[in-house]
Amino acid sequence: MIAGIILAAGASSRMGTPKALLDYRGETFVGRLVRVLGTSCNPVIVVLGYHAEALRRRVPATATIAINPDPSRGQLSSLQTGLAALPADAEGFAFIPVDSPAVAEGTVATLARAFEQRKPETLFVIPRQSGKRGHPVFAARSIAAEFLALPPTAEAREVVHAHVDRTEYVDVDDSGIFTDVDDPEAYRQLKERLKESPV
Repeated sequence: MIAGIILAAGASSRMGTPKALLDYRGETFVGRLVRVLGTSCNPVIVVLGYHAEALRRRVPATATIAINPDPSRGQLSSLQTGLAALPADAEGFAFIPVDSPAVAEGTVATLARAFEQRKPETLFVIPRQSGKRGHPVFAARSIAAEFLALPPTAEAREVVHAHVDRTEYVDVDDSGIFTDVDDPEAYRQLKERLKESPV
């Protein structure tokens, strides 16, 4: 069993409104990611922090909610909150920021298959396009302890980068693995791309 973790605890200060509730193809960012991850992951854990009460009502009922008690500590603290909520029988987990809503359902399925078929020594399965890595990141349960041990000032990438030799990269044809909607301009560009390629 692979659990999915959606990191949605941020203040969205640059956006000016909760990014989790922005629209992408007729769904909220968080709603779409719950659905897309849910095709391959169970449970899907949504980590909330800022705006938690407003967002809680909009998170699909199929998801599990975990609350980051101090989201000001940054995104790593949200990942740690999600990892603390992992079911005991989860063999691995996938994580993605809520501002990365465009990853394709097929990409998640491809990554999940690769994770299930990975070599025993492989800790991470990460999507890649044109040599560039993206999200979601799939990880073995055994690596969770390293993420949980990181100090508040650290970043999750420190653990990922420390195990490049135990990482499998999966090449995909999906620019959605790079989507990162941090501010109104990035959101405008995302909507422009949708107009150019609505399917």
